Amino acid sequence: MNEKARIAVFASGSGSNFEALENACREGELDAEIVLVMTDKPASFVVERARLTDIRVVALEPKAFPSKQAYEEALLGILREEDVEWIALAGYMRLIGPTLLAAYPSRIVNIHPSLLPSFTGKDAIGQAIAHGVKVTGVTVHLVDAGMDTGPILAQVAVPVVEGDAEKTAQAIQRIEHVIYKETLQKLILTNGGVHS
Repeated sequence: MNEKARIAVFASGSGSNFEALENACREGELDAEIVLVMTDKPASFVVERARLTDIRVVALEPKAFPSKQAYEEALLGILREEDVEWIALAGYMRLIGPTLLAAYPSRIVNIHPSLLPSFTGKDAIGQAIAHGVKVTGVTVHLVDAGMDTGPILAQVAVPVVEGDAEKTAQAIQRIEHVIYKETLQKLILTNGGVHS
């Protein structure tokens, strides 16, 4: 049997998608192992969630580095230490730069709470409610140099709870926790898991 694909999860917030992916790995629904949690916000709750596991947690603040390139080179060194093959962004609120994109071509995946290309960037749910749309959703896509512009891998529509961002967010999160693990599993199976 092949070794499991090695994933790093990048997160800036509560880490609910990290937790869902970790559960999927443990339960055999995702043929992978999360070997690293990387955050740019040391006080984020994902750190607490990750510390309940035996997964390595690294918190590096970009402002501690002289440039974005220096920051990403530091990240890349840690990713290589852990033999990471895939990067899964899970509420990571920074654009990925050329250093990581070059090191992981078509191996960085993001989940976004809208039906892209609508409502890119921050507060996609708030944007959807402000625009008065009846349906928003969840998109899993490969990461490129743009903001939420990479090739779309999977999408699921989610009805907006009119005027209620919190209930809409809860509905979206339930879908995220399913679609992310399923899409990553397909990607890993299709691509053989091993980073060249």
